[in-house]
Amino acid sequence: MPDSMSEQLRRDMECEGLLECFHGLKQLDKQCFQVLVRAEEPLTVDEIADIVGRERSTAYRSIQRLLQAGFIQKEQVNYEQGGYYHVYSPTDAERISDNMQRMLNDWYAKMGQLIQEFEDKYEQEGGEVAVES
Repeated sequence: MPDSMSEQLRRDMECEGLLECFHGLKQLDKQCFQVLVRAEEPLTVDEIADIVGRERSTAYRSIQRLLQAGFIQKEQVNYEQGGYYHVYSPTDAERISDNMQRMLNDWYAKMGQLIQEFEDKYEQEGGEVAVES
């Protein structure tokens, strides 16, 4: 079960915690992302797997989660004799930040709507609701 909002606010958080908070990414996902950020050039899944010390299939699943969340980009590299492979690189930090800001704004609007619905519902019923602080 995710931590409550009040628990999250009491904890010390680092900016990398946003990966988990916004997208539910795992520790391995954060490691793979950091590997890509530190790399001087795009990497293959095999290279990432070697660096993080995991099986290729495990690293691949992590890379897919990062792709879906928009934190990394995939590029196809073609061999001259035919065939291809994919390399991965981090998405621009400003683009990621803009996306998280939009998501936060959407979440804030949704929470405001739900709070209003809560007030309307319990105000109509005339009852008081005990709320822990």
